[in-house]
Amino acid sequence: ASTITSYYYLLSYLLERPSPQLFFNMSNIPGSAHPAFGFGAITIAGGLLGYVRKGSKPSLGAGVVCGGLLIASGAMISSDSQYNGHSLAAGTSALMTLSMGHRLFKTGKFMPAGMVSVLAAASMGYHINKALEWKD
Repeated sequence: ASTITSYYYLLSYLLERPSPQLFFNMSNIPGSAHPAFGFGAITIAGGLLGYVRKGSKPSLGAGVVCGGLLIASGAMISSDSQYNGHSLAAGTSALMTLSMGHRLFKTGKFMPAGMVSVLAAASMGYHINKALEWKD
């Protein structure tokens, strides 16, 4: 619980003291970044939920890392790195699809592995399509 508390205080501090290096104008976020931000937030929340309900440190770690990568890709898409941002989101989503799909076949339980693998596969398809649009 102390790790979660530390992240909470860090996030609170960053939100209270916005700086140009950490935040960007929210009105300039392109629509194609929204899926990355949304799926990233859902992934972090799922990792936290897995930790709180079952004490799963792997869920917490994977949720924070994958969710953080998705949010970072959303920030890249919002800047001048659309191709790289969509590529990062596609790669992260592919990793999630494979790992959670493997877990689905191993356990046979749709929740949470099946749901995450379906969402990740949809995210992967979307971001591959968008990355190909931005490819030079």
